Amino acid sequence: MADEGILIVGGGLAAARCAETLRRYDYQGRVGVVCGERHPPYDRPPLSKELLDLQTSPGVPVLRSSEWFSERGIELIVGVRATELDATAQRVTLDDGSALAYEKLVIATGAAPRTLPLLEDHSNVSTLRTFEDSQRIRAVIETGGKLALIGAGFIGQEVAAAARAAGAEVSVIEIEELPLIGVLGARVARWFADVHREEGVEMVLGSYVSAVVGDERVESLVLSDGRSLRCDHVLVGIGVTPEVGWLESAGFDASGATTDELGRTALPNVYAAGDAAAVYDPFLRRNVLAGHWEAAARQGVQVAGVILDREPAPPPLSSFWSDQYGKRIQYLGHAPLADDVSIDGDLGQRDFVAHYTRGGELVGALAVGRPRAVGELRERLRYMTERTPV
Repeated sequence: MADEGILIVGGGLAAARCAETLRRYDYQGRVGVVCGERHPPYDRPPLSKELLDLQTSPGVPVLRSSEWFSERGIELIVGVRATELDATAQRVTLDDGSALAYEKLVIATGAAPRTLPLLEDHSNVSTLRTFEDSQRIRAVIETGGKLALIGAGFIGQEVAAAARAAGAEVSVIEIEELPLIGVLGARVARWFADVHREEGVEMVLGSYVSAVVGDERVESLVLSDGRSLRCDHVLVGIGVTPEVGWLESAGFDASGATTDELGRTALPNVYAAGDAAAVYDPFLRRNVLAGHWEAAARQGVQVAGVILDREPAPPPLSSFWSDQYGKRIQYLGHAPLADDVSIDGDLGQRDFVAHYTRGGELVGALAVGRPRAVGELRERLRYMTERTPV
């Protein structure tokens, strides 16, 4: 890539949407996208959903083909990672020893899964962030192996649902008393635990791994309550951290690339979007890591517009979705701010909306099996967040 134009470092959704939008807005300058993996930018939600469905043929869920990027004059640089940012010289160094200069830089390097030191040296332990990670889990499911999932967040729950649909034996180990209790509250968190138990998942709650039996491979996990769980593969799903180590020399820390609400960092000509970005939320009045597909897509588009001096869109509403056991689960707003929750529908039938309110005002919602309700909920929440900052 020539030493000018817009350089996007990252190979995920935010990077792809930013590059697409630059060309859609008729930007004629040079655009380069540095992808740390060997694939063009691809979609990650299918890694814990469709790609684990044994009725489907696995393939990299690319967002756009290499030919698509080439036809639009967007240079893809795959299989190399950024190692350092020199903001003064406006240059990014890559791990192959080369360096790229830029006029504008977009940081979109995503996030890396957290690991457990106790399990790091065992060959049958993995995380889930890449296409190859997903294929590894799929192979375990295909061979009928017993899967132990550490962490009952949405990724762990989605993998558990996919594995059970294929008939695999699954145990989920969660240190909290209920899955997602800190986000959704006890009532809805208990519903999630009950659903997985109904589907045959062993939910081991309020416990953690204290020891491992096995040398090269994990044979069983010893839990804090003294129980032992045999397993063929362990998936660690305890969250992610922003992939921003390469930005340390430029003044960023491990909390992410801090930006204003439009994705602009404090460095001149440097922007950030997606899981690597800690974007200012005007409703919460603080910088937050969104960590979800919808936020990454919107931020990638918004940063492209800001770079080209287009009128910015209103701040987006926090939202994400999950697919489990044939049900679409959609979350909007800020449920942890609530002081009350009410249920419209039937928890037992997996058909309901949980309304999270604070002082009688709607601050968040979780819709299960009710996609038609989401539009109205989104409008109500958008109105609330625009007029009532925390």
